Amino acid sequence: MIKKAQEILEKLTLEEKAGLCSGADFWHLKSVERLGLTEIMVTDGPHGLRKQAGDSDHVGLNKSVAATCFPTASASASSWDKTLMFEMGQALAEECLQEDVAVILGPGANIKRSPLCGRNFEYVSEDPYHTGHMTAALINGVQSKGIGTSLKHFVMNNQEARRMTIDAVVDERAQREIYLTGFEIAVKEAQPWTVMCSYNQVDGTFLSDHKRLLTDILKEEWGHTGLVVTDWGACNDRVKGIQAGMELEMPSSGGRNDEKIVKAVNDGTLSENTLDKAVIRIIELILKSQDSRKKDFKYDVDKHHLLAKKVAANSSVLLKNNHVLPLTKEMKIAVIGEFAKSPRYQGAGSSIINPHKIDNACDVLSEKGINYSYAQGYSIKNTKSNQELIDDAVKTAKESEVVIIFAGLTDDYESEGYDRKHLDLPHGHTELIKQVAKANSNVVVVLQNGSPVVMPWLDDVKGVLECYLHGQAGAGAVIDILYGDVNPSGKLAETFPIALEDNSSYNYFPGSTLTVEHRESIFVGYRYYDTANKKVLFPFGYGLSYTEFSYSDLKIEKISELEYDISVTVKNIGRMAGSEIVQLYIKNNESEIFKANKELRAFDKVYLEPDEEKQITFSLNKRSFAYYNTTISDWHVDSGLYDVQIGSSSRDIRLSEGLTIEMNDGVSVPNYKEIAPAYYKLTNDVYEVDEKQFEMLYGKKLPKRDKKKGDPYTELSTMIEVREKFVGRLLFNKVKKQAMAMVESDDSEVEEGNLAMLEAIIEEMPLRSLGMMGGDNLPKYFVDGLILILNGKPFKGIGMIRKK
Repeated sequence: MIKKAQEILEKLTLEEKAGLCSGADFWHLKSVERLGLTEIMVTDGPHGLRKQAGDSDHVGLNKSVAATCFPTASASASSWDKTLMFEMGQALAEECLQEDVAVILGPGANIKRSPLCGRNFEYVSEDPYHTGHMTAALINGVQSKGIGTSLKHFVMNNQEARRMTIDAVVDERAQREIYLTGFEIAVKEAQPWTVMCSYNQVDGTFLSDHKRLLTDILKEEWGHTGLVVTDWGACNDRVKGIQAGMELEMPSSGGRNDEKIVKAVNDGTLSENTLDKAVIRIIELILKSQDSRKKDFKYDVDKHHLLAKKVAANSSVLLKNNHVLPLTKEMKIAVIGEFAKSPRYQGAGSSIINPHKIDNACDVLSEKGINYSYAQGYSIKNTKSNQELIDDAVKTAKESEVVIIFAGLTDDYESEGYDRKHLDLPHGHTELIKQVAKANSNVVVVLQNGSPVVMPWLDDVKGVLECYLHGQAGAGAVIDILYGDVNPSGKLAETFPIALEDNSSYNYFPGSTLTVEHRESIFVGYRYYDTANKKVLFPFGYGLSYTEFSYSDLKIEKISELEYDISVTVKNIGRMAGSEIVQLYIKNNESEIFKANKELRAFDKVYLEPDEEKQITFSLNKRSFAYYNTTISDWHVDSGLYDVQIGSSSRDIRLSEGLTIEMNDGVSVPNYKEIAPAYYKLTNDVYEVDEKQFEMLYGKKLPKRDKKKGDPYTELSTMIEVREKFVGRLLFNKVKKQAMAMVESDDSEVEEGNLAMLEAIIEEMPLRSLGMMGGDNLPKYFVDGLILILNGKPFKGIGMIRKK
C-alpha cells in the first residue's frame, strides 16, 4: 500500500496534488482517474449511516437513505461494553459497504464538560479513560470490515455556542489529562483512518492551523498514521493548515484553496515536500477504500434491528427501583406519555438517521399480548402543560395498579448548533409526573433524553429507567426490562447533578464572545463532585440491577516498576442472571500538585448466573498513577500512598487496598498552593476560581474575552454580529432565506429537527464560511468587499466586488 501510494505520488502534477487536498463536493473526495484513484464518499454517523439521498445541497442536510438508527453515544456508552461496541461498529461498516461509503464520520470523543452542551448525546462520557476505550472499540469494529472512521471533534470542542470561532482557554495539564487523553487512547488502540479537527481555536490558534496539536502531539507523539480532515467548513488558512498537519479540507472550496496551495509552492511559501507528506496520506486513504469495496453487498436489515435492540437493552440504566420492577403480565398497567407512541430515539443535527422502522412501546406491548390503558399526557409539539391531557392521564392512572410514564426532552431541547439553557424537563412532562404520582403510588418514569435532567419529582415515584436516546429498537428493550425479560445492566457514564449550579463549569460555560475559560481545570464531572464531596442526584458509574453482586479477594501483584496486575472476585448473590460493571479507581496520594480524589483507570463488564463467580484481572501501568507535569512536559508519578479501589460506581467503593510508590527521579512537583489555592480547597459552594489564580495556572496572560464596541469586522465576525449593520441584516436575511430554500425545496426533504439547528448555525457562522452556504455564488472577493462595506468603506468594497 505504501509503495503504491508513493508511486502514484511521484506521477502527480502539482495541480493534482493540490486538488486532492480538498473535496470534490460536499461528500466526495476528488479522483485522479488516469492513475487509478477513484472518487470515494464519506458521510455522517456516528450511531447510524446518514448518507444524503439524491444530489448534495450546499448544507448537507437533505433527507438520507434508510439505515439502522442505533442508540446514540450517550446511550451506548452506558453499556460499558467494549465487545458490544465492536459489534455495533461492524454493523455500521456493513451499512457503509452496501451504500458504497468509504468513511463514516464518527465516533465523537469530546468530553462532557457541562451537561448543557447541546451535542452531548453524540459524545461518550465525562471521563477520558472511559471515552477512549469505548470509542476505540467502535472504531476497531468499523475498520475490521474495511471501512474508515473519523474520530471527532479534535479537540476541546465542548460546546455548541460560538463553536466556529470560540477560543478555548484551557491550562496545559487539563488539556492533557481531560481533553486529549480520550483521543490519545482511541488513536493508539484503533488508528482511526481519519481524525476530524474541530472549528474552534485553542490558545488563539484554529485547530485546522494548530501544528502542536495536529502534528507534534497527534502524529509524532501518538503515532497517528491516518489523515486529518476538517469539520465541514472549518478550514481557516489552507496553506497554514497543510504546514500544521491538516491534510484534507471538506467540503469543496470550489478550487479556490487548491489555487492557494499551488501558488504557495511556486513562491516558496510552502515546500512541495510538506505538501507531499499530506497528499500521500490522502492517497493511502483512497487506496484502502478502493480495496474494501464490495459490489452488490447487502446487509441484513432485521439482524441490525435486533442488534440495535440489544445495544439499547444493555445501555438502559435503572436509576431507581423501590420494589416496583419487574412487572408481571397480570398487572393492570397504564401507559402515559406521547413518547410511548412517538418515541424520542435520536438527537437533531448532522447525525439524524432515517430509520428503516421505529418501534414504540404501545405496539410492543400489544405484540406481546399485554393489556394496558393509554393516555397521551402531553403534546410533543408543545412543551407547556395541557391540563385537559393531564386530567385524562390522572383518571387513567387511578384505574391502574402500576403507571409507566414516558417522558424526556423534546427535539427542540437539545441539538447540534445550540446548547441547552437549563436541566429541566419540559414543563408539561414535569407537571404530568407530579399530578399522576399523587393519583397512583406505583409510578415508573421511563426517560428519553440525550443528557442529564433534574428530577424534582424523584421522591414521588417508585422507579426510574434512563434510556437516553435509545435508537429505533429501543422500545422493545424498554418493555423487556420493565417485565424482567432482560436484567438492566447499564451504568451512567456521566454524573447527574442535583442542580445545574452544582456543575464545576457553571460560572464559565459557555464563556464570552471571544473565549471560553475552563477555570475548573481538571475538575470535570465526578473528579469535581467526588473531590468536593458534593451531593449528586446519581453518581458516575451508577446503575441498579434486578440481582445483587458481591466483591471479594482484592489482590495486587507487582509485575515490574510501576506495572501491577489487580485481581478481584465478583459473585452474583441474587436470584437472577445479570451483568455487573466492575470499576477500578485510583485514589490519589497527598501531593504538592492538586489532584482529583479518584480517577477511573480500568473497567470490565461481566455476566454471571445466580451463585456464579468470576475473577476479574486488570493491568495498571505508569499512566494509571500519573499526572501531567508541565515543568517537564511529560507524565510523572510522584511518591506516596495510592489506594486501588474497586467499586460499583464512583460513590460505591466495595474494596480498597493501599499501594505505596517510591520515586527517586529528582523531578520537581509543581506547587500552586500559594498562587492558586482554589484548586486545593474545593467546597460545596458554587465553584469559583478568580481570574488571577486561573492566569497563574494557565501560565500566561489571559486573552481578551469580548469584542469592544468599534472593533473592526473581520472574516471571523459572525452573522449575528454583522446584523448590527443595515448591510449585515440584508446579508443575514438573504443567507437564511437561501439556506432554508435549499432544504425546503420541492425535490428536497430535510428532517424537521434540523431546521432549528440550521438557524442556529447561520447565526454563528463566520463570514469566511459564507462560501460553504452559497457555493460558487459567494466567492472570497465578495466576502472581502463585504467586510470593507461593513467597516464603513462602501465605495472601496463595492469596487472590489465589481472589479472581480
